[in-house]
Amino acid sequence: MNTYYTIDEKYLQAVDKLSYGRTPKALQLLNEIVSNDPLYAKAHYQLGKIYYYDLEDYQVAGYHFKTCMELEPVFPGNYYHYLNLAVFLNMQKLVKAIAEKALVVPGVDVADIYELVGLSAEKNKELEKALAAYNNAFDTVTNKTDKRKIEESIERINAKMQRVKAYQYTLVE
Repeated sequence: MNTYYTIDEKYLQAVDKLSYGRTPKALQLLNEIVSNDPLYAKAHYQLGKIYYYDLEDYQVAGYHFKTCMELEPVFPGNYYHYLNLAVFLNMQKLVKAIAEKALVVPGVDVADIYELVGLSAEKNKELEKALAAYNNAFDTVTNKTDKRKIEESIERINAKMQRVKAYQYTLVE
């Protein structure tokens, strides 16, 4: 049996288990942390990721991401995953609220946030808004691979906008 002396050591052990693909053990450790200290924000963050990506329980994932954001609003790691979940579930009001908070948190990858905002707008056929968000992402991106991905998104939006324009008719008197 393992003995952990601090909650931080238990958290690091859980993260280590996750990195080695031992999700059930990590889940157990993280639930123990939250039951002993419900205010330990990073445990909620890791639980959110497990419930979102591994267990696909989106309601529980959202609860943990939201709790993390409320407990530690300056923790940058949480915002991308919480926003990604909101975009996936097409929760437009939540997307806007999370993005607004994320964009002022130091350490958050601003390009990633704008890219997800663009994706949300694109999913909802708000092409102008999507293009603006993708352009903001392009202006702030620093990674070459991400830059290419954003360029592809901009090209896709432009193609969709051209397609829409091709079907607009005008009456001439």
